[in-house]
Amino acid sequence: MRAHGLIQAYSRTNRILNSVKAYGNIVSFRDLQEETDEALTLFGNKDAKSIAILKPYLEYEVEYQGKIAELMSNFPLDKTIQGEVRKKQFVKLFGEILKLRNILTSFDEFAENEAISERDIQDYQSIYLDIHDEFRGEIGVDREIVNDDLVFEIELIKQIEVNVDYILMLVEQALKEGQKDKEKSKENREKISCTVDSSLALRKKKNLIDDFIDSVSAEKDVREDWRKFIENARSRELTEIANKEKLKHEKTKQFIENAFRDGYLSTTGTAIGELLPHLTMFGPGAAYAETKQRVTKKLVEFFNRFEGSA
Repeated sequence: MRAHGLIQAYSRTNRILNSVKAYGNIVSFRDLQEETDEALTLFGNKDAKSIAILKPYLEYEVEYQGKIAELMSNFPLDKTIQGEVRKKQFVKLFGEILKLRNILTSFDEFAENEAISERDIQDYQSIYLDIHDEFRGEIGVDREIVNDDLVFEIELIKQIEVNVDYILMLVEQALKEGQKDKEKSKENREKISCTVDSSLALRKKKNLIDDFIDSVSAEKDVREDWRKFIENARSRELTEIANKEKLKHEKTKQFIENAFRDGYLSTTGTAIGELLPHLTMFGPGAAYAETKQRVTKKLVEFFNRFEGSA
C-alpha cells in the first residue's frame, strides 16, 4: 500500500483548475525515484516512468528545436503538401512536435525560447487538421489511428483549443482598430481566420464566424449581436432542413433543443426516426433507411456547427 499511496500523492497534483492549472508539475523530490519506478510498474505501465519523471529541460528543448527546423525545411508553409506519402510524413513529424510541446509547456523556460511564431504553429496545425479531415472525415476519437503507421494526436490539439469568446474578443479588437487603420484591420481579420482554421471545434463554424464579421459594426455590442446572429441562423437553418426533408417541425425543434441541453446529439434509438415523414421501413429502395441516414448526417452537421456557439 505504500506504493499505492505514492501514486495517489502524485495523482493529486494533477487535479485541474480550468485554464489556471491544466496539469500537475512536481518540481523535485528526494530519494524516491526507485520507489516511483516500482510503483508505476506495479500499478501502470512499466514504460511510463520515462514520462512521469521528466528529463532535464534542455534535452527536450534541443530535440524540439531540431524537429521545428526539420518541419520548416521539409514542409515550408508557402508550399502545398502533395501526395499521401508526404502527408503521412508531415502528420508523423507534427505529432512528435505536439507531444514535445505538451511536455515543454510544464517548464517556465519554454515561454521565452519558443522556436516558432504563434501564427506559424497555427498555420501548421490547420494543415494537420485538414489532413486529418481528409483521412478520417467526421470520425472523432482522442488518438486516431488510420493504419499502423499513421496516428493523429487529436487530444493534444484539444488542449490548445480556443473558444468563441476569444474569437469575439479578436473581432472587437479588429473593429476598433479598423476604424483608424485599414491595414491593421486586414491583419486582424487574417489572424481571426488563422485562429479559426487551427481550431478543431471552431473550423466547423468558420462560415458562421465569417458571415458574422461581415455583418457587425464597431458601434454595436459584439457579444449581444453574436447571440442574436446565432439564434437567427440556428432557427433559419433548422427550418430549412425540416422543410427540405419534410420533418415534423415541433418534434425536430425539441430534439435539437434537448441535444444542445445535454451536450450531445444521439444518433441511436428511435428518436430520429420519429422526426421523419411517414415512410415504411420495407418500402421500395429502402427509402426509410436512406432518408434516416441522410437526415442523421444533416442533423449531426447542424449540431456540430452550432454547439458551443452561444
